[in-house]
Parts: sequence; structure tokens; C-alpha cells
Amino acid sequence: MPNPKSQKKPVSPEILEIAGHYGRDPKAVLEVLRELDSRHGGLTTEEITDTAHALQLPANHAFGVASFYSMLSLQPRKNVLRVCDGPVCWLKRASETRHAFDSVLSADPEWAVERTSCLGLCDRAPAVLVNQEQAGPVAPPDAEKVCQGWRGIPTDYSQSRPGEVRVMMANAGKIDPDSIQSALEHGGYKGLQSALPLSPEEVLGVVEASGLAGRGGAGFPVGRKWRFVAQAERTPKYILCNADESEPLIFKDRVLMDTNPHQLLEGMAIAGYACGANEGFIYIRGEYTGQAERLERAIHQAEESNWLGNDIQGSGYSFHVHVHLGAGAYICGEETALIESLEGKRGEPRLRPPYPPTFGYMGYPSLVNNVESFSAVPAILSNGAAWYKGISNYAAAGTKLYMILGHVNKPGLFEAPFGLTLRQIIDEFGGGMLTGSTFKFALTGGAAGTIVPPSLLDIPMDYASGQKGVGLGAGAFLICDQSVSVVAFLREELRFFAAESCGKCTPCRVGTYRSFEILSRMAEGKGQPGDVAELRSLSKVMFDSSFCGLGQSVPIPMNSALSHFEDEFTAAEG
Repeated sequence: MPNPKSQKKPVSPEILEIAGHYGRDPKAVLEVLRELDSRHGGLTTEEITDTAHALQLPANHAFGVASFYSMLSLQPRKNVLRVCDGPVCWLKRASETRHAFDSVLSADPEWAVERTSCLGLCDRAPAVLVNQEQAGPVAPPDAEKVCQGWRGIPTDYSQSRPGEVRVMMANAGKIDPDSIQSALEHGGYKGLQSALPLSPEEVLGVVEASGLAGRGGAGFPVGRKWRFVAQAERTPKYILCNADESEPLIFKDRVLMDTNPHQLLEGMAIAGYACGANEGFIYIRGEYTGQAERLERAIHQAEESNWLGNDIQGSGYSFHVHVHLGAGAYICGEETALIESLEGKRGEPRLRPPYPPTFGYMGYPSLVNNVESFSAVPAILSNGAAWYKGISNYAAAGTKLYMILGHVNKPGLFEAPFGLTLRQIIDEFGGGMLTGSTFKFALTGGAAGTIVPPSLLDIPMDYASGQKGVGLGAGAFLICDQSVSVVAFLREELRFFAAESCGKCTPCRVGTYRSFEILSRMAEGKGQPGDVAELRSLSKVMFDSSFCGLGQSVPIPMNSALSHFEDEFTAAEG
């Protein structure tokens, strides 16, 4: 007789149903856990174990995934209001907004108020996420309105600023982003239409000749990366769009997806044709549920109109796109961590080499570009490589999306060629400094960018300008005036990095937290002799020995701040 206690308890019918919706694919573990968390306000041990059984995974694997992503909770809560504490929201006094929500909701047991890292809503700071709904800007007096359904005012990018040169943003405000017919009336899918009669090699040649560089921050030539994948012998091949965009200051990909989702899909389809791939995935951050839904609608419309799917426009080429929603993890913006997450694992970086073009998703050749990179491609195929190179008089080809935030009169997003100086960005596109504000420093590129003093305001920026002290990165600029302490600002940077370190390697896991701890003391006037020396030492250790780009890039803002504002840090040592 079998021992009844040794028999497995049947898996919950609800979980079997959810798992069945995903074909009981083990790679869908994150999707199943997300859906359960959304339905029940958290995950129980039994639900995680049942998910593992339904997907034929070890229970520890499912627990590893459930405990890794910040938007999944192992504690029950019915409704969640997440208040961003990223550097931009901190500058906009998000802590006061947090206190306001704590006060308004303190007596309501159905609500939990939590901190969260950057929400990708930097142009709406202070920003909050109400369950899955984006809201901002939310000043303290707005807290009660938000609890009653008000979500703030989204930024309108339909009108270009003086001096803009719009390519990717050309149809923003002109088309209905939820209508493929509207997109087609304004030139949508003309780039793909131009590509399909060409050979894949000819399409590769056009992209290479255009000089398009990757817009994620590194500036690697897009055509060269495509060629690596095209030349890989193994099949199938995959096109992966990095729409994770979890780094503070950066929200350009969200704007592109919101204003023209078909442009992104078209760019991915062209890449698939050139590289020999028939399937693509858009990995989008978990906080962008509205944008994910918009992309799903666009994919459905494109398939119905035969601009995606089987035998596109009778060409014989087929391409299918899927949307994969993350669940809160900055590290998944790193391409190999993104692939690990897409495969249903914890989003931890892989050892490289091998690189994704030869060993990517499921071990097959994979192209990883971000939203902006793919969105630039359709116009290149429609108008030609020479046209794209001719847009700019600067060495770098084409246009870039820039984000300017902080103490300027006109924060937001604009599109322009390369070669702009920080002074031009502030004065010509940002409307100048606020009344009463004097430029003190800027964080350029993104959270992992350079902290720039007034002496570097006139350096033209491209992907090589970081060697001169002003990093372009993803094209984001947070402008700070004389009221901002560099020590306190760097503390907020390290708060973010410490919270978002995946913990895989000791230099990053310990180094970010220890740096945050030191900077917190210094910002509170409790600095100690030797603090600056220890920060420099920690920076070197993280740069030299961190496993991936997160830990290796944290020293960039640390070193630039310590170099340009040494007196301020020395004074804070006490």
C-alpha cells in the first residue's frame, strides 16, 4: 500500500488553466507567476510549487524566479501603489509624495504603499504606479485624487521643438497609434515594402552603409551586428527587441512605442528578413503594461493586414512577433540577462563569450537591438542610406532621441542629429535654466553616465565623447542647479544601483551597498576620514571585477563626481 502522505497533492485547477494557456511551456513560468500575483495580490508557497508542477519544473526553480523580480510578492496585498525613488523623482521631492500616500492610505488595509526603482516615467516625475496603471506627475496634494482614479497628465510630444529634426518621431501626434490604417496612410510599412524585393544581403548593405549605430548607449554599428547573425550557420535565428528601459532618466522607448508601435514592428521585420529569422520577441519591462497592450494590438492588426505573419505580402517571407512582459528587474536590460529571463529563468547575466549573435535565445543565433535602433530602420529602407547619412553634418549618422530633465524650463524629449553640446541642449532645446537656477552639474547618458561640471558644457557629444568627460549614452540629461548636493545626488544614484544589483557577484552586490552606506553618512554630515579613499577603492574593485556591465558602469558617475567635485566630498568627510 502506498503511503498517502507521500502522494502529491493535485495541482490547483486554476494554475493548470493558466499554464495550459501558455502550452505548459516551462519558459512561461514568469508569465504564470505574474498572472497569479495579479489575481491574488501575491504568491503563496503552494501556488509557486503548483506552478512548478504544472510546468514540469523543479520547485526551487519556480521559487528562484518568484523571489527575483520586484513586481512579484511573496506577501499578500490586494492593491499596490509604488512610488518611484529614482534620481529624477528624488529631485522632484518624491519622498514628500510618498509621505502623502502613506497618510491617505494608512487606514486602508487593502492598500500597500511601496518604494520602487525608476518607472520609466521620468518626464512625469514624481511618478507612481497604481497597481498596473502609470500616473504622474503626482505632487503631495494630488495623493487623494490618485486614490480616486486620477492619473495625472501624460506629456504631449505631438509638436516638435524649434531645431528638431524628426525621423523616428515624424508621425508622433499625426497617426492614431492604435490604428494600422492610420499608420499606413502616413507611410507605415513602406520600409518593409522596399526591403522585401531586395535580397537579404542587399538589405544588410543598406543598413551598413547608413552608418546607423545602436541607440542603447554603446553605439555599436547596427549593420555589423546584423551581419554577425546573418552569417551564423545555426538555425533557427531570433530577433530580440530590448524594451526593458529600466535605467533612470530614460523614457524614449516608451514614447516611441506609445506614439508609433508599427514603426518598431516594421523595423524588427526588416531585421528578421536581413538576418534570416522568422520569429521575434519584444522584452518589455513589467511596469509598461499599457505599452505592452498597445504592442499586442499592433501585432494583431499587422497580422490581419499581412504585414506580419505568414508569407508577408506574398513575398514568401514569414515573421512572427511576441510580446514578453518582465516583472521588475533593471538587470534585464543587459542583453544576456534579458535572454535568461525570456527563457524563464532568473534574469542574471551570462558569461560572455559566447555572444548572442552566435549563442542567444535557447542557444541559437539572436539579434538584440533596442526600440530606438529598430525604429530608425524603416526610414532608412524607405529613403536610402545616403539620405540618412546626409541628415547630419556631424560624423555620426542620422538622428538621436534626447531626454532633458531637471532644472530647465522645458523638460522632455526631442529628436536631433549628433554633435550637440550640453549648453545647446539646455539653452536651445530645454528653454534654459529655471529662473533663479544656475547650472552646477548634469548627469549625462543615464544613471550609469558621467557627472559633468560647467567646464565641460561645450563638448560636442557622440558615442566617443565619454573619453572627453561627457558621455552621451542613451541620450539622457538631468540638469541640476546650485541647490543640489553632489554628495546627496551620488547617494541616490547608489541607492538605485544597490537596489537593482542582481546579487550574482560580490563586487557589485557588496560594492554598491557599501558605497551607498558611506554616501548616506556623508550626506547626513556624519562623514569620516578615509571615506573618499574608500569610495575610490570600491569604485576600482567594481570596475575591475564585476561580472557584468551593471557593476562595471557604476564607477562612471562615482569617478566623475569624485574628480570634478572633490572639494565637496572632502568637506563631507568631516
